Amino acid sequence: MKWFKAVSAFCAASIFAVSLAGCAGSSTKESTGGYIDDTVITTKVKSALFSDKDVKSNEISVVTFKGRVQLSGFVSSQAIANRAVELTRNVTGVRVVENDMQVK
Repeated sequence: MKWFKAVSAFCAASIFAVSLAGCAGSSTKESTGGYIDDTVITTKVKSALFSDKDVKSNEISVVTFKGRVQLSGFVSSQAIANRAVELTRNVTGVRVVENDMQVK
C-alpha cells in the first residue's frame, strides 16, 4: 500500500510540474536546440533598438509570440523603420518580423 501512495504522489507531482511548464510562456527553438522565451526575445529586441542612436525605441512597440515579432508605432522616417526591422532580424530567436510602423 505504501508503494501505491508513493506512485500516486509522484504522478501528481509530475502532472503539476508539466502544467506549470506549459504556463511559463511561449518560446521558440534556438538553432542550438534550446528554447528562448518570448519575454527574453522582447527584451533583446528592445535593447537592440535602444542601443541604436538613430532609432527612438520609445516610439516603437514590440510584441512577440513564438519568435514572431511585430513592430508598431510611429517613426519619423522610412529609413528608421527599415533600420529597426534590420536590428530586430539580427536578434537571436527572432523568426519573423512584421513591420506595422507608420511614418509620421
